[in-house]
Amino acid sequence: MPDQLSSTTVPASTMVTPGCDCYVHRFGSIAPARRASCYPSDMTDAEWGEVRAAMPVPAWLLARGGRPEAFCHREMLDAVRYLVDNGGKWMALPVDFPYWRAVYDFFRRWRTYDYARELYERLRRSARERKGRNAEPSAGIIDSQSVDASETVGEDSRGYDGGKSRDGRKRHILTDTEGLLLEVTVTTADVHDSKAAPALLETFMDEPGRLLKLVWVDSAYQGPALAKAFARHGVRIEVVRRSDGQRGFVVLARRWVVERTLSWLSRSRRLNRDHERRPDHHQQMVWWAAMIRLSRRMAGDAPRWPEKRPERLLQALA
Repeated sequence: MPDQLSSTTVPASTMVTPGCDCYVHRFGSIAPARRASCYPSDMTDAEWGEVRAAMPVPAWLLARGGRPEAFCHREMLDAVRYLVDNGGKWMALPVDFPYWRAVYDFFRRWRTYDYARELYERLRRSARERKGRNAEPSAGIIDSQSVDASETVGEDSRGYDGGKSRDGRKRHILTDTEGLLLEVTVTTADVHDSKAAPALLETFMDEPGRLLKLVWVDSAYQGPALAKAFARHGVRIEVVRRSDGQRGFVVLARRWVVERTLSWLSRSRRLNRDHERRPDHHQQMVWWAAMIRLSRRMAGDAPRWPEKRPERLLQALA
């Protein structure tokens, strides 16, 4: 896969950059107008400033063929974020976004080249380095979450999870110790956690520069086959168990981090139920949902309830 995430000479945006400075506006042939932000899922200028430097460089700009795109990249990102965050249908995108088919084609193109994962990795590394940590983690946590599937999911790509009483798919995630997503795979819901974990680790460790040495898991991740797969990469497994006699909800060391990440992902309504015909589309939805959370965190622009917004507080104190 060609690396289209290399930096260019185009200056990055900041939270005070006027208008939109995406590649299409700077080097394409579309008008300089910018769509007004009006939905909670829209990127703020501060978020766009974080995302802009890591955006994929289009092939037409690198003289590798293709005609210049006709839609603003920032509008396309906001359109996909709207669908992921609100859980709507592709054909039901609001009319102030580009035509839904163009947005879907944009999503498929990013799925083909795995751009959402690459963009998230760039943001994750930057977020870790700002806290004085290594860009690549040395420890992580693995867990899974089963979700029901709608009628759009075929019988050949769904299963029944008897433990959670879910008929659909299961997403398996690997996070660092801060809860940032490292890798995700999607299987049918009847696949046991210990069977999916080796493939999850293989996908992550196949990339160069990985430093993972320790993974915390629950008691479901056991067995000689799983231990052999992890030992092949020099990764040690540590099982975090509940104490004997404990009942009800208990916060377990390290495991609460990945559980919190799963709850973060569930805030995106597209992930509350599986509507994707293809498992790889569901996987991409997970990356998009994680990207929404991370970009807001890096920009410090998390949505607030109206009564907690700074201007409302100033009015109350006046």
